Amino acid sequence: MLNTILSGDYPRSRILSVLLVAIFICLALGPFLFSGTRAFTTLGMICIFIVVVASYDVMLGYTHIVSFAHTMFFGIGAYAVAMAIGAMGSSFSAIGLGVLAAVLAATALALLLGMLSLRVKAIFFALVTLAVAFAFMSLVNQLYTITGGEDGLRVRVPRELGPAFRLIESDLYGFSITTFLSGLFTQPWNLGEVIRESVYNVRVNGRVVMYYVCFFFSLGMFLLMLRMMNSPFGRVLQAIRENEFRAEALGYRTVYYRTATVVLAAVVTALAGVLFALFNRYVNPENTLDFELMVFILLMCVIGGMGTMYGAVVGATLFLLAENYLQDLLRVIGGLVDGVPLVSGLVGPERWLLWFGVLFVLSVYFFPKGMVGQLRVWADARRRRRETG
Repeated sequence: MLNTILSGDYPRSRILSVLLVAIFICLALGPFLFSGTRAFTTLGMICIFIVVVASYDVMLGYTHIVSFAHTMFFGIGAYAVAMAIGAMGSSFSAIGLGVLAAVLAATALALLLGMLSLRVKAIFFALVTLAVAFAFMSLVNQLYTITGGEDGLRVRVPRELGPAFRLIESDLYGFSITTFLSGLFTQPWNLGEVIRESVYNVRVNGRVVMYYVCFFFSLGMFLLMLRMMNSPFGRVLQAIRENEFRAEALGYRTVYYRTATVVLAAVVTALAGVLFALFNRYVNPENTLDFELMVFILLMCVIGGMGTMYGAVVGATLFLLAENYLQDLLRVIGGLVDGVPLVSGLVGPERWLLWFGVLFVLSVYFFPKGMVGQLRVWADARRRRRETG
């Protein structure tokens, strides 16, 4: 059964398997393992960006299509549902209309990009997508009466997806891993008190329902893309990546396959944008269309490992955790080295971007194929040594 679920594409590394299982458990039981709004929001963003990064990896890692318009499709999904709710009110019919509009708009624009630009090779296609993305963001900024301009739009979700709705009247209990580990480190002699402080009440409201919508969507779309990349369609994409001229010589219309890849990635990303708007309940050009977000998506893909699909899970998780909690870690380290000349200034929380860059450079140096790719290389090397030894 597991072979069917994973489409025969196993992690092929014990370390990677443990890491993926740990991420799955943390996301599946997130509201019951991590307390606080910040942790809850981070978990939801991880679920959403796993899908976004995986869809980008279908283009970049499997087909070598470099596009800078990925955030445009993400923004299309977010703005489509936001404007539909703004026009029709906070109802599921408005969400359905927004989803339909997002899918149609993303498909049309992706087809247009495919027909006009995929015959343009390498960097020229990337530049075309970059120009289109900036033009779209400029259009959103200027259409203030429709899109809210730079101020953006608030998304009023249906009551069933909001904090006022209670799926279960009585509260459930959660066990905060972060509180437990922190208490275990600060007062290991008082284990009973640490355990009691780690238990907290979980109110199963509409926000939790919305989180699990994001989680199951992320899981379903990831497994679907994993299946596609291990199907004959995915093998053709990999053949195009390795040698497009040879793939054409074998009779494959590579332009069709590349266009289909762009459309697939665009639609999946637009759907992720819809969930982002519903979960975040606010959209603006900065959090959906900004070029910095495009760079972040590219970094997640590179850190996790291009052309591996599992790299999207690892890359999105590590990147978003670093983005949200690196400052807190530096604040703790700064407290430990307070007063030490030079060192205390370097590890201050305001230096988090510096250390973020250092971590990225180290990850590229020690994991040149990305974390997933390099772990697989090491596991295959150990396997060969055992077979020949």
